[in-house]
Amino acid sequence: MIGKGPRTDETVELMKKYGSVYLAAIGGAAAVIAKSVKKCEVIAYEDLGTEAVHKLEVENFVCVVAIDSNGGNLYKR
Repeated sequence: MIGKGPRTDETVELMKKYGSVYLAAIGGAAAVIAKSVKKCEVIAYEDLGTEAVHKLEVENFVCVVAIDSNGGNLYKR
């Protein structure tokens, strides 16, 4: 997942269970970050438009791992 704010405790527990991470992007820098996207594919909920789930192939993508797959959470420091 990529976002700009904290996730609920329930979501963090599910991230630990399924081994996922939450990446924090720099707010207001979408145009710069978008240049790193080399390929974009909708993989679920196509009917939701921009809110659909996308698989991205990126190069030199600048972001921070805000919540890791062990539950380490920069928002709770």
